[in-house]
Amino acid sequence: MKLEYFQMIDRVAALEGEAIVVESTIPDASPVFEGHFPGYPLMPGVLLVETMAQASGWLLLKLMDFERMPFLMGVKEAKFRSFVGPGTPVTVHAQRLHDGSGYAVTKARIEANGKRICDAELTLRIMDFPAPELAAAMRQRGQELGLA
Repeated sequence: MKLEYFQMIDRVAALEGEAIVVESTIPDASPVFEGHFPGYPLMPGVLLVETMAQASGWLLLKLMDFERMPFLMGVKEAKFRSFVGPGTPVTVHAQRLHDGSGYAVTKARIEANGKRICDAELTLRIMDFPAPELAAAMRQRGQELGLA
């Protein structure tokens, strides 16, 4: 996980049907932890939501054969059940619930040490890639993750 570059996913562990499982490790050190919180570093909840959105995005990219780009548009019923700090390995599960009219809905959750950390229902807008550089970068990162 590289927080400063918003690369929240380290590797794809499984991809089956309309579901994906990805793994990441919260970095041991990051400027994010200097302010969140001094002496008690925690992964910010908004970055946990971003991690679930990225897992959902990689799932959708693969299901669409990297032809279109998903963008996070909505978060419903996000629930945070526990905290995670530096060095914690996490597993992210995402499943497509609906796809149509230019949008997809996923259900995602993050677990650490067998314990649920958070979950949410996410809405992503499916669009043409707005720039060829973005399409190329996503395909390249997808290959690094083992998706393309």
